[in-house]
Amino acid sequence: MTMWRLFLERSIYGVFTLILISMLIFAATNILPGDAARAILGRSATPEAVAALQAQLGLDRPLLTQYTDWVTKILHWDLGNSVVTKGPVWDLVGPRLSNSLVLLACTSIIALPISFVVGIVMAIRQGKWFDNTANGFLISTAGVPEFVLAIVLILLLATHVFHILPPTALVLPGRTVLQSPQVLVLPVLTLTLAIMPYLSRLIRASLIDALASEYVVTARLKGLPPRIVLLRHALRNSLIPSIQGAALSLAYILGGAVVVEYIFQYPGLGSALQSAVSQRDLYVIQAIVLIFAFGYILFNMVADMLTILMTPRLRT
Repeated sequence: MTMWRLFLERSIYGVFTLILISMLIFAATNILPGDAARAILGRSATPEAVAALQAQLGLDRPLLTQYTDWVTKILHWDLGNSVVTKGPVWDLVGPRLSNSLVLLACTSIIALPISFVVGIVMAIRQGKWFDNTANGFLISTAGVPEFVLAIVLILLLATHVFHILPPTALVLPGRTVLQSPQVLVLPVLTLTLAIMPYLSRLIRASLIDALASEYVVTARLKGLPPRIVLLRHALRNSLIPSIQGAALSLAYILGGAVVVEYIFQYPGLGSALQSAVSQRDLYVIQAIVLIFAFGYILFNMVADMLTILMTPRLRT
């Protein structure tokens, strides 16, 4: 019963947070420089034509009325219509969301296990050659921006050195990214290299602290085998901060990979957001950022619940 109450509390907090974020999203998109009607008609449009299009799109109404209508539509699973294509926003965002989720899943399947294994081995081999080499590589990689990693991988694997992968993630019409898996390799590899330094070093630090704790020392003094001490005592307790780190990494992949998607022209939410901002497509911008916020809240809520499940003191 306590877990259900905690889940309900976290859900209520998440809903309130999402409401506040929706207000910020709506306010931010309406103070962006430029005008959607003028962006559609062009700079040569007359003020009368711009005013007429604003009235047609409903952009001349009070902001509170626009926000209320927008939220009401969302509650009815209607994200509105694009001011550029005139079609439903979901028709544009839906396929992009599927592609971003595929990118998220592929990166998670590869990056999370590798980061956990590397971090655990580094902690066990603390101060030895593997720990020093891996730590140096991770620290140097952590200081490299994502767009630099992407460009270096393109130069190495898609152009002059080894031309074995496509430099851009262009998908033929009528096909999905899963039907063209080669376009996923470079974006997934870039995101893996981007989140590995943070996760691996977080796991290493938390496991080193756990191995030096009193309960682990006591378990060793009792004569328990090193494998049992590591798996039952040290590793389980060191995973708690790692769960929070993994949640932040997943949220970053979903919402923070805009630059990576733009460089590789990957047909996901990030590249769609970049196009929507350049075209001043308000409803598309609002929908994509709201999806990012929902994903961030969801990942953190799941991480909180897993942390509580793994910590008896928090459950009581």
